[in-house]
Amino acid sequence: MRNILFIITSPRGAESLSTKVARTLVDDLKRAAPGTTVVTRDLGAEPLPHLEATALGGFFTPADQQTADQKAAAALSDTLIAELKAADTIVIASAMINFTITSTLKSWFDHVTRAGITFRYTEDGRPEGLVTGKKVYLVVATGGVYSKPPLDAIDFQTPYIKHMLGFLGMTDVEIVRVEGSIFGPEAAEKAVAEATAAVKALTREALAA
Repeated sequence: MRNILFIITSPRGAESLSTKVARTLVDDLKRAAPGTTVVTRDLGAEPLPHLEATALGGFFTPADQQTADQKAAAALSDTLIAELKAADTIVIASAMINFTITSTLKSWFDHVTRAGITFRYTEDGRPEGLVTGKKVYLVVATGGVYSKPPLDAIDFQTPYIKHMLGFLGMTDVEIVRVEGSIFGPEAAEKAVAEATAAVKALTREALAA
């Protein structure tokens, strides 16, 4: 049985290409492993609050000294971390907005990146991720083609996500790109078709493993 955490980031709802391809991936993974459970975090439909003083105060205050507001803010973070730790597979549908991730996905990373819980620093000062043993599928959608020059130099989406995942201990990451949709309906259909084919290949590998 597989436990999947499915994170949706696009504010475009049913029109989102990253969500469409990622849903296909999640459905295929479920078929490959009967009994799979899926927890969905739709950050586009239900954005997480951005970090502010109360939340940060709660993160760094002992539980028995937290105010009621700090407890509530920390409880949300705790819930998100519990979802992440409970999953053995994470599927992230990431839509590029102005060359990088959505602010809602940034908020998710901010809530789950907590010292002593999801990462720590070793005695020699090196960071060590504590969220290990996960398989991550990253579906990134971009209007242009950012997988190669010249636009790869201004892709601040994929490198950032990979860095944050690695910082937390998740280094087994498969990337599926849905790119070039800005060039018209036919280009968008082609982008989805190619990404879906990539998804099918990945799920065949998962089934064979």
